Amino acid sequence: MDVGLLVLRLIVGLYLFGHGSQKLFGWLGGPGMTGTEGYMRMLGFRPPKLWALGAGLAEAVGGLLLLLGLLSPLGNLAIAASMLVAIATVHLGKGLFAMTGGPELPVINLAAAVALALTGPGRYSLDSLLGISLPEPAVGIVVTVLVLVGVAVALLSRSPQPADQAQPTAS
Repeated sequence: MDVGLLVLRLIVGLYLFGHGSQKLFGWLGGPGMTGTEGYMRMLGFRPPKLWALGAGLAEAVGGLLLLLGLLSPLGNLAIAASMLVAIATVHLGKGLFAMTGGPELPVINLAAAVALALTGPGRYSLDSLLGISLPEPAVGIVVTVLVLVGVAVALLSRSPQPADQAQPTAS
């Protein structure tokens, strides 16, 4: 089981770290902060720079924490928050699959993050190596509430968009 958790953490964590790094730094062909801020503006987030930074950090730092198995479940919950906002603002109503712009990929990332938050990072993790164990279930409950509040604030911060404005398809 620990090897399975490691494989899942490495793949999902690495991809999310890369995705967040694209937003923050323009690495791997990403838009960087300027492009991400413009995208957040197009989605109606106010202030767009704050939400661009938040999205990039949630994915990059959350992905790195997940990858390393460090401070679980904090990274998992940051990823969950980012995926929930992406699903609600970019992918909802576009079918089920990525081919049509639907939520396939963020739903899979969300499921992996939640599953790993519930199981823990496993024996092959920095948490295990360093003997780190955040107090459960208190940390999980408090951080989950903060995630839900953060997602609500993010969604409520958006300015109304004209009905004829086409929604973008990338997250």
